[in-house]
Amino acid sequence: MDLRHIRYFQAVAEERSYSRAAKRLRVAQPALSRAVKEIETTLGVPLLDRSRHHVRLTPAGATLLHEAGVLLERWEEALRRVRRTASGEEGELRLGYIGPPTAPFLGRLLHEYRQRYPLVSLHLEERTPERVWEMVSKGRLSAGLTRPVLSHEALGLKTIVLREEPLGVVVPGEHTFAQRRSLPWSKLERESLIVLARREGMGLHDAVLAGCRQAGFLPKLAHTPSLIGTVLSYVEAGAGIGVVTDSVVSPASVLKFVPLTPEVTVPLVFAWPEREDAPPVQRFRELLLEWRKSKSLWRG
Repeated sequence: MDLRHIRYFQAVAEERSYSRAAKRLRVAQPALSRAVKEIETTLGVPLLDRSRHHVRLTPAGATLLHEAGVLLERWEEALRRVRRTASGEEGELRLGYIGPPTAPFLGRLLHEYRQRYPLVSLHLEERTPERVWEMVSKGRLSAGLTRPVLSHEALGLKTIVLREEPLGVVVPGEHTFAQRRSLPWSKLERESLIVLARREGMGLHDAVLAGCRQAGFLPKLAHTPSLIGTVLSYVEAGAGIGVVTDSVVSPASVLKFVPLTPEVTVPLVFAWPEREDAPPVQRFRELLLEWRKSKSLWRG
């Protein structure tokens, strides 16, 4: 017994006629008769009372007709779900991200993604850059918005650059640097700097050290916390000058961001497993590229 047999029985039972069922399904009438007999033989019960002019359901046949309708409806829904999953319209997206650099756009981006693909189950995890890479490479996350690492190809991951973010200093509003439109790296030589720890943000940390080296000095690192938010808290407390990207400081913040010259940038990237490019990840990446092209990622 297979789904074809069930469909044949359903048509005969609903039409109460082999000839009308054959016309409805566009199959030969003997095929319908054989299918119904095979089901009856398998179940060991009669399903139809046949006469020369009428076909009537037995009680067992009425039960099977009801259950057949439920079964076929669930099967059709299963096929629709399979097709939606293959196209990225259904499934699961487990997205890792780094907080402050994605704050200007992530909420709006996810809102549009959910509008386009409401049947995709979305799970978010905020982590440090290195942790995002680790979790994506181990399959615990589908993809990530993070900073690049040198080993991404060895980890089997692919990336696209969403934006090159300029570095600058972040200072309290009353600091003398707060009134500057830009600041040379050399001005940081005698300052106590607060920079994200290398183990949590290698790309950002190394870019800051490289900017200082190019200006001819070794930086004095007062604090190297694990989170960008802690960098800002240290700055607000007067513990030193933070060096961060321009996306980190909100326009509404009491802190001021001043770009450093010459410009040094740190990429923000989208990373995903090369061998497991799941359809929901593909659809999310397409939306990201749309937004990157239209500059929507950077408009509030």
